[in-house]
Amino acid sequence: MSENALKQQHPWGRAVVVGGSYAGLVTARVLADFFDEVILLERDSVDEDTGTHPGAPQGYHAHAMLAKGGEILERLFPGLREELRAAGAPVFDYGESIDFLLPAGTAPRTRTGVRIQTFTRHELERRLRRRVLGMPQVTLMAGTTCTGLVRTGRGRVGGVSYRRGADPTGQTAELTADLVVDASGRTSALEDWLTALGVTVPPKRTVKAKVTYTSMNFDRPEDGHPDFFVAYQMLFAPRVPRAGVLLAVEGGRWTCSLFGFQEHPPTDDDGYLKFAHTLDNPHLAQQLLRRSEQEPTHRYTNVDNRWRPYHLVKNWPDRLVSVGDAVCVFNPVYGQGLTVAAMEAELLHAMLTRQRAAGRSLDGVARVFQRRVGRMLLAPWTLSTNSDLMWNPERQPAGARIAHWYNTRLFQVAVKDAAVWSRFVRVVNMTASPAILFHPAVAAKVLTTAARDVPRATVDTGQSLT
Repeated sequence: MSENALKQQHPWGRAVVVGGSYAGLVTARVLADFFDEVILLERDSVDEDTGTHPGAPQGYHAHAMLAKGGEILERLFPGLREELRAAGAPVFDYGESIDFLLPAGTAPRTRTGVRIQTFTRHELERRLRRRVLGMPQVTLMAGTTCTGLVRTGRGRVGGVSYRRGADPTGQTAELTADLVVDASGRTSALEDWLTALGVTVPPKRTVKAKVTYTSMNFDRPEDGHPDFFVAYQMLFAPRVPRAGVLLAVEGGRWTCSLFGFQEHPPTDDDGYLKFAHTLDNPHLAQQLLRRSEQEPTHRYTNVDNRWRPYHLVKNWPDRLVSVGDAVCVFNPVYGQGLTVAAMEAELLHAMLTRQRAAGRSLDGVARVFQRRVGRMLLAPWTLSTNSDLMWNPERQPAGARIAHWYNTRLFQVAVKDAAVWSRFVRVVNMTASPAILFHPAVAAKVLTTAARDVPRATVDTGQSLT
């Protein structure tokens, strides 16, 4: 390829990505299409064989890659789905192979056309890391801590400062970049770095979930395999404070996560099984009873929703973007985090493609990107926080109460109406807008159900709407 052709393909010099976990990996993959060099700064000592790294304690728990996220990953990493399937990660229709217990009953087992795949975070991240680090443009600097941003000119970031090794008093150095991406997750120090540059960030939004996860992996016997790949019971305020999910994953295993609102599902074997037996979906306990091998049990309590509103920063620096949990952390029970990070990476790819095609520089891209991320986050944030707010009787905004009232009746319809259930599945998997759940045909059924059930309205929602 000629030098001119290379310049057209990679019009920019160096990008630095702070954070080498999932969001950093998918973003680095995108940047490799546009930059001569992409450097991943990762605090932990990881390599191409590392899966979930030590800095991600949530990585031991059940993860959901929604259909939308799976589609994006397959575009970015062609053949990934088959690679994971070959390792034993099943691919299936969401409606046919999930035993889903809604608050109103078991969802219909029907074909929805929504295809998903289940696997551990460890296996997904290990395979993504191998692919990304195998790209000639990408360099990993493991065991490296980013200590701040480097300003070049008024309102522009031109690189980062960093320190090698674990010694917090060690010598720092600088690394120049045409674009800096913060993908350092929920422990991101970007707010402090921006403050040091004189940039004011509005206070972050926090909605406490008060949910604890306890999870284990165990063997999935080949004989007598059940007719599902996922068994699920969802949390639902205020009547369902205990829940859990069982996922068929690679290596002939199950991943089981038990959830408790304001309580900690036990980590000891007897207590774990007893908790599973208290669930209305019996399949989790049934499969736990069949296990002959198991891996260590892990607990995770840091599941609050937190949104750093970078889209509202008026003097956002040029050549700096933030993605993934560094911007917004969701309660993992809704399975949105992995998919949202993939959507952000795809958005960045589309914006850089337009800049390259027009022969323009990177100036102005960062501010527009963060604003668009803000708009993208609104729907998943609303879904997650509306549900979590209903656990708090003293803080239930009118919008959350109305949504909860509607969802309660929607579930009553969905357990009897496969078409409505299929719409819900598409919305949950982010392949369709939530607006389809308010289509007149659906709304009429929900309101009919409500009219038949007026005396139960206060019981179901815990609040009247007046």
